[in-house]
Amino acid sequence: MKNSEFTLALEEVFGPVFGNSLAQDLVLSPWGVSASAALAQGVDPREVWDRLCDEMQVSESQRWVYRMDPKQRRRVKR
Repeated sequence: MKNSEFTLALEEVFGPVFGNSLAQDLVLSPWGVSASAALAQGVDPREVWDRLCDEMQVSESQRWVYRMDPKQRRRVKR
């Protein structure tokens, strides 16, 4: 996963406003920092995305949204 894919997945699953808020404010273990800070520290975006998905208890289809064809993404229920 690339940083750009992380951002797209975040916006797709949570919406641009709430997604940005989560990335800035939700502290993720084991790093003890937000998703944005973890990415800035060089943590792999896939690890950050997985931890965020665990914390927010997203569905499997939402977890893998960044791997889907853009046409399929529209069909994923939020």
